[in-house]
Amino acid sequence: YQRRVRGMAESFIKDGWFLEKSAFWPGQGFSLEVEKVLFHEKSQYQDVLVFKSKSFGNVLVLDNAIQVTEKDEFAYQEMITHLPLFSHPNPKKVCIIGGGDGGVLREVARHPGVTEIHMCEIDQMVIDVSKKFLPSLSSAFGDPRLKLQTMDGFEFLKKHKNEFDAIITDSSDPIGPAETLFREDFYRVAYEALTDTGVLCCQAENVWIHLDFLASMVPWIKKIFPNLEYAMTSVPSYPCGGIGFWLCSKQKGHSCKTPARQPDPKFLDSLKYYSPNIHATSFILPPFVTKKLQV
Repeated sequence: YQRRVRGMAESFIKDGWFLEKSAFWPGQGFSLEVEKVLFHEKSQYQDVLVFKSKSFGNVLVLDNAIQVTEKDEFAYQEMITHLPLFSHPNPKKVCIIGGGDGGVLREVARHPGVTEIHMCEIDQMVIDVSKKFLPSLSSAFGDPRLKLQTMDGFEFLKKHKNEFDAIITDSSDPIGPAETLFREDFYRVAYEALTDTGVLCCQAENVWIHLDFLASMVPWIKKIFPNLEYAMTSVPSYPCGGIGFWLCSKQKGHSCKTPARQPDPKFLDSLKYYSPNIHATSFILPPFVTKKLQV
């Protein structure tokens, strides 16, 4: 097994360094020094690699793109979760699309008012390796509120109408199995699955390298949702050191820029990145972004 793992990893790791390269961020790359390859196999949908890095802890890689590292994962998980959930006055039913590493689930589970957590991850292998190699992220898979489905998220949402107070789309990049989650028909299905006051939050790439791609989404998202906003967070292991989120409100006139409720002191003390102040400032965008996205 070890020989097979090392052989499969050769195309990703050279001279003890993992190099992340992708046609989706051409002309640049990101490297981490590898201490040990922990897992590397191809699932039904994608290449799945986990390695122990020298400086970022254990790292999950899908199709040669870093998904999470133990060092900085909280900056992503907390923001993609708490931006929509604290934008809603009383979320009860939450749906997670993707998120097989368990990080978003962990953050949703912090909210005591949430009564049901529906999670739909297409790739069982991602769940399995995360439970084994990323225990700090996958700690909430035993939560009794969780209803876990292993299937395509687009097909899952088609079966649900006016049901969820929040939908969180924790997807990989719009290539491979996550491609459908960046299309107009997915956003229409998500709109129908939300309650009248529901909020959709989707992973929305990086403004330094994907601004044209994001701008191309704006016209058709605005045709579906009456309110569209964009927020950003800093994640050192992601391309250009950050990532953004689309916040889509079904209720006309509702903005996600100001929290609808506040975390209590105990809740806030358990967090590493999110706060009410960070919530508000994450929507403050530089002029080159606001001019292009018109949000």
